[in-house]
Amino acid sequence: MRILIVEDESKLAVPLQRSLKENGFKVFVTLNSTTAREDVESGDFHLVILDVNRPDSSGYELCRDIRTQNNQIPIIVLTPLGTIDNKLMCFDAGADDCVVKPFEFSELLARIQAHLKRNYPSYDPELSKPHQLTMADLTLDLRRKTVSRAGNKEIHVTPREFTLLEYFLRNKGTVLSREEIEQYVWETPISTGVNLLNVYINSLRRKIDKGFDTKLIHTRKGFGFQMKVSGE
Repeated sequence: MRILIVEDESKLAVPLQRSLKENGFKVFVTLNSTTAREDVESGDFHLVILDVNRPDSSGYELCRDIRTQNNQIPIIVLTPLGTIDNKLMCFDAGADDCVVKPFEFSELLARIQAHLKRNYPSYDPELSKPHQLTMADLTLDLRRKTVSRAGNKEIHVTPREFTLLEYFLRNKGTVLSREEIEQYVWETPISTGVNLLNVYINSLRRKIDKGFDTKLIHTRKGFGFQMKVSGE
């Protein structure tokens, strides 16, 4: 599925494009309204994400133009205003959905998937998801439930370590707090007297970092943990 993002702020467009690509979409970003109209007219896209707070023209006018060009394509509008009047303006302009900034990516993704399933019956979000997560020469295969590094060198991990590593890879570069990790991996804060999180992270480090020049799991003292390529 091909998604067009109409957003002039790179600090929002770039991470949004990256996150959508990681979820299996082909994503293109356009900065100006003229190009956006041309891209929609080409008929190459399945969904548009449009920020109505635009410097070059009225975002609502652009939304109307897109809807006039294509009365089927789902349009999700991003807006800094969450008032009822503002949302009504978005819908009156032809938007199918309205998301107030700032927003959680998981919410936007759920709305994208809902509109795609509604408009394209053959769309299956599970099939579009990438089955491998990678960083440097580390690969985690979600279907085969395997981990490898340096080509085909398979690393044996426990199911809990696999879940922990998957969470790190889905949030690579992000500093994750202990509470965030525990909530995802154990679905509740750990209340045992043993520092169980440290035990698992140390075990993962021995398996995926020991013996390799490039270290991937890093401690950010006072903040939590971060997965990145050492030196970056």
